[in-house]
Amino acid sequence: MTKNTIILGFAGSLRKGSYNKSILKAAAELTPKDCEIETFDLDGIPPYNADLESEMPAKVREFKAKIRSADAILIATPEYNYSIPGVLKNAMDWASRPYTDNSFEGKPVAIMGASGGMLGTARAQYHLRQTFVYLDMHPINRPEVFVTFAKEKIDENGNLKDEKTRELIKKLLENLAASARKIKNQGT
Repeated sequence: MTKNTIILGFAGSLRKGSYNKSILKAAAELTPKDCEIETFDLDGIPPYNADLESEMPAKVREFKAKIRSADAILIATPEYNYSIPGVLKNAMDWASRPYTDNSFEGKPVAIMGASGGMLGTARAQYHLRQTFVYLDMHPINRPEVFVTFAKEKIDENGNLKDEKTRELIKKLLENLAASARKIKNQGT
C-alpha cells in the first residue's frame, strides 16, 4: 500500500484572522486524494539565537522534526514592507541551523500568499524563492498563487470563497505532490 504524501503547511502570520491561515485552511480542503496537509503554527518560536543552537527550544525541535517527516512544504506568506514577515524568516532561520542541520534541504516547496492589496504578496514570494536557493529546496514555479484583495475573496469565517483562487491552489498542490513523489522515487 502506498503511503500518502505528507505536506507540511505553515503561515507566516500569527494573526488569528490571518488571510494566509485562511488560504492554508482552503489548501487542506483541496489536497489531492493521495496527500494530506499537516499544519504547524509558528506561534511560540522564540527569536533566533545562535547561542541556543546546541540546545534548541522545544518548539524549534518540534518544527524541525515536522519538516523532516514531511515529503513537501507549503508556505502561505503575507508581505510586510515589501518582503518576508519576520516571524517566517525567524522560523526558517531556526529550521535551517546549525549550518550542518538544515531541515529544509532537498524538500519540494510551494508558496502562496494573500493580502488586502493588488500585488498579493508577490515581492515576499520572490524573496522566499531567493532563500530557497541557499536552503537547497525545490520550489514549484507554477501556478503562482497571489491572492489579491483578500477581503473580497475570504468570508468573515475565514473561508476562501473565490473559485478561481481555489482552482489555482488545487493545481499548485497537484504540482507540489507530483514533485514530492518524483523526489521520493529518485531516492529509492
